[in-house]
Amino acid sequence: MQSKTYLLLEREHLQLQEARLYGITVSPVREDLLEWVATVQGLKDSLWEGASLQLSLKYTEDYNAIPPTVTFNTIPFHPNVDTITGKPCIDFLDNPRKWEEGFSLTTILLTIQVMLSNPVLENVVNVEAVEMLKENPSHYREMVLECVRASRQLKETGEKLAVRSFPVARFQEQVSTLLHRKPLTIKRIAFDDYHKAWSEIATTKAIESCKNQMPVTYPNLQALYNGLGKEDLQKEIEAQNKDCKGPMPL
Repeated sequence: MQSKTYLLLEREHLQLQEARLYGITVSPVREDLLEWVATVQGLKDSLWEGASLQLSLKYTEDYNAIPPTVTFNTIPFHPNVDTITGKPCIDFLDNPRKWEEGFSLTTILLTIQVMLSNPVLENVVNVEAVEMLKENPSHYREMVLECVRASRQLKETGEKLAVRSFPVARFQEQVSTLLHRKPLTIKRIAFDDYHKAWSEIATTKAIESCKNQMPVTYPNLQALYNGLGKEDLQKEIEAQNKDCKGPMPL
C-alpha cells in the first residue's frame, strides 16, 4: 500500500503534466517519490530566456505539512540563490509557517521560474550579485548572459563534458530514475565553476546594445513570487502559457 505522501506527489505530478507549463519538466528519481529532479528554463522575453537550470527536490513523509528541500544543481548567479548550497531564498520554502498545504510541485517550480527574472533585493543571499545589480547593471546583465550560455552548453554537451570540465563541483550523488530504470548522475555545479570554464572558450559575447539594459521583469507573474493563493494559481499558469505563445510539451 502506497503512503499518503506518495499518492499526493503522484497526483501533483499529474497536475503539473496537465498544466503543460512552458520550460518546466520534472521526474522522480526514487521509487517512493521523495526525491525529484527538475529542469526550469528562463521565461521568454526575460534576461534569463534560454537558460536551462537543474534542481533537486527532496520530500519527507511529513509532506504536505512542511515544504520540501529545494536546491539548484546548476547554481545561477542570482541575488536570491545561495552560491554554496544552491538553495533559493523563497519565503514559503525557508519558513514552514508560511507554507500552505495548498501549495504543490507546480507552485514551487513556477515560483522558482518567476524568481529568476524577478529578484527580490530586500531578501538576498548573494550579496555580490545584488550589489552588482544595483551599482553596475550592465555588468550584472553580462554575468547573467554568461550564465545562460553556460547552462545551455551544459545541456547540449551532456554529462561527460560536465564531469571533465568541472572536477571541483561541490556535490555529487548517484540516483536511478523511476521512469527509465537506468543510472542518472545529478551533479551540483556552482556558477563560478562553469563560468570560469566556458568563459575561456566562449565564442560569443554580449553585444553592445544589450550592455546597458536592466533585467527584464515579468510583472504579471510577480504576485506568485510574493505569495499567491491557490485559487489564483491556474490563472497565472494560463497567463504564462499565453504570453509564452502556447504550452511546451513535457
